[in-house]
Amino acid sequence: MPPAIPTATYRLQLTADFGFDAATAIVPYLKRLGISHVYASPFMKARKGSTHGYDIVDHTQLNPELGGEEGFARLSAALKQHDIGLILDFVPNHVGVHYADNPWWLDVLEWGPASPHAASFDIDWEMLPFRARGGVLLPIIGSSYGKTLEAGVIELRYDAADGSFSAWYFEHRLPIAPQRYSEILRTIVREAGAENSDAGRAILDLAARYTGLGHPSRKEAPEFKAALQAIPGAAEVITRGLDAYRAGEGRATQIQALHNLLERQHYKLGHWQLASSEINYRRFFDVNTLAGLRVEDAGTFEAIHSRVKKLLSDGQLQGLRLDHIDGLRDPAQYFQRLRRLARDAQSAGAPPLYTVIEKILGEGEALHRFAGVHGTTGYEWLNVITRVLLDGRGLKPLDETWRQASNLSPAFDPVLKAAKRRVLETLLLSEFTVLTRLLARIASGHYSTRDFSADNLRQVFELYVLHFPVYRTYLTGNSPTQLDRKLIEDTIAKARADWFGADDGIFEFLKDVLTMDLVKPGRALHSKPRVRRFALKVQQFTGPTMAKSLEDTAFYRYHRLLALNEVGGDPAAPEMPIAAFHEAMQSRAKDWPHGMTATMTHDAKRGEDARARLLSLAEIPGEWASAVGKWKLLNAPHLVVDGDMRAPSPAFEYMLYQALIGAWPLSPDPDFTDRFQGFALKAAREGKQETNWLNPNLAYEEGVRLFIDRLLDPKLSGPFLESVDSLHRRLSLLGALNGLSQLTLKATMPGVPDFYQGTEFWDFSLVDPDNRRPVDFDARAAALESLDDKPDWATLTANWSDGRVKLAWTHHLLKLRRDQAALFSDGDYRPLAVKGAHRDHIVAFARTRGSEAMIVVVAKGLAALSDEGRQWPTGDAFDGAIETKGYAVEIGDGETTSGELQLRDLFRHLPVAVHRARLTGAKRVRRG
Repeated sequence: MPPAIPTATYRLQLTADFGFDAATAIVPYLKRLGISHVYASPFMKARKGSTHGYDIVDHTQLNPELGGEEGFARLSAALKQHDIGLILDFVPNHVGVHYADNPWWLDVLEWGPASPHAASFDIDWEMLPFRARGGVLLPIIGSSYGKTLEAGVIELRYDAADGSFSAWYFEHRLPIAPQRYSEILRTIVREAGAENSDAGRAILDLAARYTGLGHPSRKEAPEFKAALQAIPGAAEVITRGLDAYRAGEGRATQIQALHNLLERQHYKLGHWQLASSEINYRRFFDVNTLAGLRVEDAGTFEAIHSRVKKLLSDGQLQGLRLDHIDGLRDPAQYFQRLRRLARDAQSAGAPPLYTVIEKILGEGEALHRFAGVHGTTGYEWLNVITRVLLDGRGLKPLDETWRQASNLSPAFDPVLKAAKRRVLETLLLSEFTVLTRLLARIASGHYSTRDFSADNLRQVFELYVLHFPVYRTYLTGNSPTQLDRKLIEDTIAKARADWFGADDGIFEFLKDVLTMDLVKPGRALHSKPRVRRFALKVQQFTGPTMAKSLEDTAFYRYHRLLALNEVGGDPAAPEMPIAAFHEAMQSRAKDWPHGMTATMTHDAKRGEDARARLLSLAEIPGEWASAVGKWKLLNAPHLVVDGDMRAPSPAFEYMLYQALIGAWPLSPDPDFTDRFQGFALKAAREGKQETNWLNPNLAYEEGVRLFIDRLLDPKLSGPFLESVDSLHRRLSLLGALNGLSQLTLKATMPGVPDFYQGTEFWDFSLVDPDNRRPVDFDARAAALESLDDKPDWATLTANWSDGRVKLAWTHHLLKLRRDQAALFSDGDYRPLAVKGAHRDHIVAFARTRGSEAMIVVVAKGLAALSDEGRQWPTGDAFDGAIETKGYAVEIGDGETTSGELQLRDLFRHLPVAVHRARLTGAKRVRRG
């Protein structure tokens, strides 16, 4: 049986091309590598062709494209045979909508608020402007609604198999409300000239029986549809008669008839761009095809977790990774329910469900404690590792290089604030508008606040969101915690300081709404449901705002050092002092020892070794500045200039050089240019400056494409490519050294190390979808099989570029974790003193439990010790020692030592070392 707390997890991206059977085939390899738990991407039924699994359309079924029930049974059996657990990336926040594959959503479109599934979606039914009846906006049309209607692209169809009508827009099915069937049938029979036929009379009789407001009802509808289906010849009559609604050029009557019918539905069709201003259902961020779920509704919770419950009861699931928990209205309630469900489902004696959450923490933000949660998926620790390995002395020179290359200030706060403003004005305008209307309605509900104008309330609330520093607060129906109250009050204070209008109590009003103090006993009689709804919905709004502004906008505008532009990170962050790292690890060992530690994820902006390579720019900032200056001169002829347009912009050009040096392959890659072009297009649109997703500047994008093509063409850019290759060889070696240090910290610091698929070899991938490319597991399995129990580190380091040294070190570290599982899972963290000339280049600590110990020593900032990346450093390059008084350290061949460990001995082959030890306090040297 796998351990309750994983010793190491391995993330697999399941797709139609790499499904359950493919995963089954690599289980023996993962076991040999040292993995205790497979951490799988979502595998509930997703939209057909999904490459990620997050667009789930049915939480109760396994994805048939991955192999369905039989394929999963084979995977489950293989995992059980090898004592490997399974962690599922579960999506409680949203489902895939539109198209024709989500039965809940289709039912809501058909029945509106009367649908039993309406409670599962967060829809503001009365918020559509200029519409007498409520409805949900469907922003699915590629051009204007009018032009689409006139072109005849929207088509009314009859499904004879179940007696139902739907409008179709390409692959989108739009069910017609059954209350309109009688009207449709009368029009169709008349159009077909079938009033006197047997089928026509039967159809009209059926329509007459269900004529009247609200008929057929939901209870009557199945009987109505069955009766229609059963009428002999009905399908033929209906097919002919549908011409009455067949719109197209020159068919004004039919266009009007179809329009009138569509206007009487529980939805309103619209151009896809309307989503940015008028959408009235909660989405996942700004993705129109992912609708938020109201998992706080008990029925919804039970329904979407029914399959998880069965997997737990069958012993086929040992852990959950909960996606985007900040999108939930009440995460605390959710995790209480989840813990009860797991406890009820698991067999007696089973360990508690291992549960981690996708949560991005701001600088200095503490993780909220939720019932049964072991920690996060590790974004914050990825950035901690990056920052402790960073050479802070290079940051000021890099600031200046960024300033000169881009003509922009290295200050980051204005960049983030501008990005937030852009997101509020475009991508999330609909959600922002819904909230500001609700806030104005609350104010108008009492004479004491009715003078706060809607426009002023909008501006004040916008300032609050602009200054809100983290993803969200965690208010429930009760009073806010002291921490959340302070966060709200501090943000209000910053917003007030940025306000130039008269402050007649409007900020105090907003604060009282956000904290729900406005509806405390004894206060003015404002609407309690509205205040509570506003306060809780704001929490679901600030997270997407921060994500779209920071990670998906500002990260693509600010390029001082791309290694810091990572999910959960701060692009302007300083180096983390080693002492601060030790303090953070001691706190983690005490508070969150079982959360994941990641260095690469499916959401990462670049591969873990590309990030490690870019870190080395801070070690040779002068050479980097010179190289960039040279490259800008060499590539000036390749720029595309048209009037005021320069493609790429100076800032984007500088970003391209960093991204290029980070992703440059160690061996020829025929697909690299196409991969890099895809990255550049995404980066340009995400930055939302010269171009964007909503309104692409095709001329600029074509200019960037031409620039990159010329840049990577050896015939046009020979001197540039030679210069890149020369610097790349050195940066790659420095990056490999950083990568081994990064790997060692991940595997030995408090927490559960998570390995993203394929990263046992060097990983220089770009942002998704590039980082989700297929992995050659056969090559990795063969390389692992070829390694001896005692690897030849000298040979491996001499051939470091083939990646086997990283694989071998990964295997070694995971063997230590497996053998000393309790020590790494629940052990203490103790910093070790370092002395000598290179003490500032060393992170040293011990993991201890009882008398057992593991000594870990990691080098950083190795440019000066490797001739600026020209040669692999050997132990002789290091001057210093680790103080190990009180530890008996195993140093090989049964020999132990205590007192000091010399760096030159530790780093004979690798710039990292991990040694078993015992806590003794003895000073003597003992030999085995």
